[in-house]
Amino acid sequence: MMYFSRAIQPLVDLALAEDIGTGDVTTLTTIPEDAHATAEFMVKADGVIAGLPAVKQVFHTLDPTVNYEMLIADGCPVKYGEIVARVSGSAQVLLTAERTALNFLQHLSGIATLTASYVEAVKGTRARIVDTRKTLPGMRILDKYAVCMGGGSNHRFSLADGVLIKDNHIAAAGGISQAICAARAWVPHTLKIEVETEDRAMVEEAVTAGADIIMLDNMSLAEMRSCVEYIAGRALTEASGGVNLATVREIAECGVDLISVGALTHSVTALDISMNFTD
Repeated sequence: MMYFSRAIQPLVDLALAEDIGTGDVTTLTTIPEDAHATAEFMVKADGVIAGLPAVKQVFHTLDPTVNYEMLIADGCPVKYGEIVARVSGSAQVLLTAERTALNFLQHLSGIATLTASYVEAVKGTRARIVDTRKTLPGMRILDKYAVCMGGGSNHRFSLADGVLIKDNHIAAAGGISQAICAARAWVPHTLKIEVETEDRAMVEEAVTAGADIIMLDNMSLAEMRSCVEYIAGRALTEASGGVNLATVREIAECGVDLISVGALTHSVTALDISMNFTD
């Protein structure tokens, strides 16, 4: 958790600076400096909560003496009307931090909630739901954290985490075999090599060239099932493209190991949460 706090501190600082500017003129001009208040975070829609530690960091960045109490852990399901956290301290600080705290909590809870829906949809199959690098710029560590809180798994965090040979790499390298051979000669044995394929011929070439993971991109269910049977465990299989809640179950039933879903982070709807003063 200490590493997590250090990693997101620049995000918290940036978000507060962006929102406060030269000062919260409304709060400073209407609320006495010595006013004390307590507020609660209430969920206004069913979902999965994520981001409560980030909320604490927002308040403590402005005032370390603020008392912050998490009433539930990240990753837990929540119901409408549930109180998930309570904060007390300087009324000025609570008001100034409110929007930044809610922005983090609503956005991350939205990701966790959507991820949980996908995870539930493939329950009982071998498939794991994974995210992509389609995250908000600067927010990747938090976006991917929220995916995990929803029961999903992380794909590459950055370009340095593994080799993923896509269509443009294949074209520039002169083919799948050439790209894999070049990558294998350069990267250490600890890095996996994944190849994006679009049809059976590409899959066969990727298997022959020794790919560790084979992405089955935008394939029909019949073609995907055929490719999974051909690969037969010689590489991990990942389905990608055209994945949504209406299609993910059928995709999982093709026998793939992984299903990557960009929508988990690039098209998420924030979970409705409010911060209400109680005194």
